[in-house]
Amino acid sequence: MATILVTGGTGTLGRALVDRLLGDGHDVRSLSRRPHTGTERPGLRVHAVDLRDGTGLDEAVSGVDAVVHCASSPTGGDTEAAGRLIEAMRAARVPHLVYISIVGVDRVPFGYYRTKLAVERTIEDSGLGWTVLRATQFHNLVLQVVKAGARSPVFPVPAGVRVQPVEVGEVADRLAELAAGAPAGRVTDLGGPEIHSARALVETTLRAGGRRRLLMPLRLPGPSFAAFRRGGNLTPEHAEGRRTYAEFLAERADGGGPGDGER
Repeated sequence: MATILVTGGTGTLGRALVDRLLGDGHDVRSLSRRPHTGTERPGLRVHAVDLRDGTGLDEAVSGVDAVVHCASSPTGGDTEAAGRLIEAMRAARVPHLVYISIVGVDRVPFGYYRTKLAVERTIEDSGLGWTVLRATQFHNLVLQVVKAGARSPVFPVPAGVRVQPVEVGEVADRLAELAAGAPAGRVTDLGGPEIHSARALVETTLRAGGRRRLLMPLRLPGPSFAAFRRGGNLTPEHAEGRRTYAEFLAERADGGGPGDGER
């Protein structure tokens, strides 16, 4: 069994990954910006480290066998944070860095995607042993976006855009497997089992939550949305996920419903 550090360990993916690694018998360190009391469990150590300045990072990485880098911020700073993590790993002689990225970061010139691609390249050039997994959007993210849009009686839906949502737990399973293995470089993408139009996903989500909204098709301009319409965010040849978005919604309905406040 290994000692594995998970950055972003309290996020949607990070929590699922920590649970999987603990279930596999690994010693796990969870890194997040703020301390979370009550999260300590047998085999788990929690480190409050902000990758924006790196305070406490050296202690967190000392003696680990692998790091899975899940922490990310859409507001910026990911490239600098990755650089600090890599520097600390070099100093501690950590042999393996696993990074979760997004399908299409090299095809869709969306700002956040460009940052993820820049982090990939920083890791590739780091001199560390590395593994990069790209996945499609999580079911949870689709639900979150639809719930935000449903606050208005008129729901604008990007015309021509398709999405291939994947279950976050299945991504965590794959990352756990990769972290326990040897550095593998860029591995096969992981996509959800089905591709849906954005409109179909909105309709399915609203119906599951017992909501009705007026849907307004909106053809968004610019190269990023042109790339989305071309399917740059999809990986139909790697639709290896098993749990569908409808199954995800049905399970939530059994536990309180997709219309509740949970994210």
